[in-house]
Amino acid sequence: MDPVSRHYGISGLLDIILEGLRAEGKDLENLAPTDLAPVDELHIRGREATVELAALAEVQPAMRVLDVGSGLGGSTRYLASEFGCRVTGIDLTPQYCEASEVLTKLVRMDGLAEFRCASALEMPFEDNTFDLAWTQHVQMNIEDKPRFYSEIARVLRPGGRFVFHDILAGPGGPPHFPVHWANEPELSFLVAPGELRKLLEASGFKTLAWKDTTETATNWFLAALEKRRETGVPALGLHLLLGDTAPQKFQNVGRNLTEKRLTVFQGLLEKQR
Repeated sequence: MDPVSRHYGISGLLDIILEGLRAEGKDLENLAPTDLAPVDELHIRGREATVELAALAEVQPAMRVLDVGSGLGGSTRYLASEFGCRVTGIDLTPQYCEASEVLTKLVRMDGLAEFRCASALEMPFEDNTFDLAWTQHVQMNIEDKPRFYSEIARVLRPGGRFVFHDILAGPGGPPHFPVHWANEPELSFLVAPGELRKLLEASGFKTLAWKDTTETATNWFLAALEKRRETGVPALGLHLLLGDTAPQKFQNVGRNLTEKRLTVFQGLLEKQR
């Protein structure tokens, strides 16, 4: 099994999530997409960042959108339901793919969003297929970034757009581990913002927007940690995706942000014709 898939793949993940929903008093026969919000977006600032990114990308109903590294499908479902566009999510981890499909059916959105289980380095799509490609907190696990971004460029139509929200290397030194994307440094492939921009432009993209959101991300994350200390661990939350080391991972991300070992950026780019 691929080491990244092994890292994220928790045995019985779908059952764990369903039990968390029941513990929160949710009726599985009458779930709303918002009921999944505590668990279905594994990235800093959650839905808040997704809404912001969609505005940056100027998502339109006629678009065909690819969510690369879709996880449990939260962003995929949001884009499909909010904008009425056709959205395909792709993820490497079988447990995430299974859960995303079942959860999408439970909220009666399986006609709006679809999911494929495959590698982002070899995507099962024809050239020039999508109008918009979208990633949130994905490239940290990908060592071969030139191939990753070239593959995204390949499946985008000429003039298509790529939007991202990602954790990058900060000036404060290597991060403390474990974090949610890696238990050890061997699975973490962070690059600095300037290096990422060069990689993207070398892959055939023109930069349209480049935003440092580190301060906002840090404040949000520290507030989330404080709330968790005050209210305790909820029945349904991102800790369900991170295993027994979830508390340490959350603390380390907060520490890494505070010590400027991590930065958080958003970007919008256009595939050149």
